[in-house]
Amino acid sequence: MIADIIVAVFMIVGSLMALTAAIGVLRFPDTLTRMHAATKPQTFGLLIILIGALIKLGSSVDSGMLVLSGLFMIITAPVVAHRIGRLAYQEQRMRDNLIETDEMETGRSD
Repeated sequence: MIADIIVAVFMIVGSLMALTAAIGVLRFPDTLTRMHAATKPQTFGLLIILIGALIKLGSSVDSGMLVLSGLFMIITAPVVAHRIGRLAYQEQRMRDNLIETDEMETGRSD
């Protein structure tokens, strides 16, 4: 009974995190802020859901697949966000007031 309540809390919190990520992707004004919404709360929400599923499954054979799914998400989300950020910078698809110091400026000499 207590384990079911804990699992339900994990599932609801994880689902709410994923929902806030989806709302952020729709509502934020530019690529860089949308990129943040698409990676951080969405990954955290998925991990919370996977923890709830691991608690429910116990020591099942499928627990390994859940762990692999979580690791895959943790590894790939920052890489995708980095590539999207670089592409947005190269295509000049961002608000100029977001970046105070342009560290990727090509003509810069240090």
